[in-house]
Amino acid sequence: MPDAPSLTRNQRLLRSAAIGCVLCGAIGLFAWSAGWLGAHPLTSAQLIDRMEANAGVHPGYRRAHPRGICFSGYLEVNGTLAPLSRAALLGAGRVPVLGRLSVGAGNPHAGDTSVPVRSMALLLRQPDGQQWRMAMNNPPVLAVRTPEDFYEQMGAMRPDPATGKSDPQRVKAFFDAHPESAGFRAWAASYRPSDSFASTAYNSINAYVLVDGKGQRQAVRWSMVPQLAATPLAAAGVADDALQQDLLQRLQAAPLRWTWRFILAGAGDPVDDPTQAWPAERRQVDAGTLVVEQARAQLGGDCYGFNFDPLVLPGGVEPSGDAILRARSSAYAQSYRRRTLEGQPSSQHLGAQP
Repeated sequence: MPDAPSLTRNQRLLRSAAIGCVLCGAIGLFAWSAGWLGAHPLTSAQLIDRMEANAGVHPGYRRAHPRGICFSGYLEVNGTLAPLSRAALLGAGRVPVLGRLSVGAGNPHAGDTSVPVRSMALLLRQPDGQQWRMAMNNPPVLAVRTPEDFYEQMGAMRPDPATGKSDPQRVKAFFDAHPESAGFRAWAASYRPSDSFASTAYNSINAYVLVDGKGQRQAVRWSMVPQLAATPLAAAGVADDALQQDLLQRLQAAPLRWTWRFILAGAGDPVDDPTQAWPAERRQVDAGTLVVEQARAQLGGDCYGFNFDPLVLPGGVEPSGDAILRARSSAYAQSYRRRTLEGQPSSQHLGAQP
């Protein structure tokens, strides 16, 4: 396959900023539970209003990552991390899973490969009724570390009504003012997506804290690492619903698997900063295997009406002090309320399901 043409510096900046806005739209739907962002006059409604201003209003769809597909399966947990957490879900056993795979385009009618950002959301239930909800993405880090900065980033990326594109100089000014975005920009410049949801790795990005029965605490991040080898996505000629159709076809042949891999923070690691990766030599622990058995379109699927709020956690797993992580529930709820009141879209096309 021929290499894609080289990008200019402005194109690289726009690509990085666009990916950053897409990503934070998914994992940065944030505001404190009362609807306000700390002491700052930024509400969850204002944040989602800005998202809608950038991506358009698509009634009945999620405001972030509206294009996706439901799946079900199970987690085969090996119990390796049980000594570090009192959460029953980390003990050895099989846990049923409801999940969703999605792409980062804000328009639900855009193609599956229109943007490189992909996400995986999971719902796990303990026998006692407690839940663990996860929202993971393929980048390893974020471009910004605070909700206020994300709001600014969305403003910098707002499309020009005349061209439909962002202003490269405005984007450059934003990144110049945010050197903490360097790690994310490096990833965005070098990342080449695969041709399948099934060969994509998904990362928690934000850190969490495992707490054992004695109150001992261990900060962690985790990833779902695909067991399917990656093949690069073709540069052209890809169908709009290519990733969804690929997933369905693969599942007709066999279940798909990811390794649930945790990274344990060391002393001095930036636990509360999602823009910073931890050193590569940190201890890694494989806690089990995610097995996906079935998938179906969102409309009528079990994941359609579900809010994958990543702050819904079982006892023994707590959020870190990451400002973005700690401020997400209210805007997730705001997005959920809006699309629920709007009702389901009428489209029956697989690639345009809510």
